[in-house]
Amino acid sequence: MTTASVPAASPMTPAPPLREPAPLTGHNRITTQALTSLAQAAAADVLGVPPGQVRASFSDDRGLLALLLALSLPVPPLARVLDDPGVVESFGGPLLGRAEAARTPILERIQELSGARLSRVDIRIIGSTVTRGARVL
Repeated sequence: MTTASVPAASPMTPAPPLREPAPLTGHNRITTQALTSLAQAAAADVLGVPPGQVRASFSDDRGLLALLLALSLPVPPLARVLDDPGVVESFGGPLLGRAEAARTPILERIQELSGARLSRVDIRIIGSTVTRGARVL
């Protein structure tokens, strides 16, 4: 009786390639509430205000999302500005300049974190809060 021997795989023999997994069917969605919360957090972080002070809403802009933010921004006390006009710069500059400078970073952060494409970010300043100090952009 003769037995045939099967050559053993050498430890140097590469393993056969694994099959690519089949793509999964289905879809992923980010809800409006999740996008709204993300927009509030991004705007709050960039502008240095609490997220609860930021209102955010989205609208359709020819297939892309347009973001409208409404919020109050911190300003220095008027007496401080009168004594030292340079204190406005420590707050990030005039209100309109701060809002303008914040639009691009907010748009980029939301797109990076969500994958959603935004056409624009509009910021409506609805008030101001007097404070001793603020974070500079």
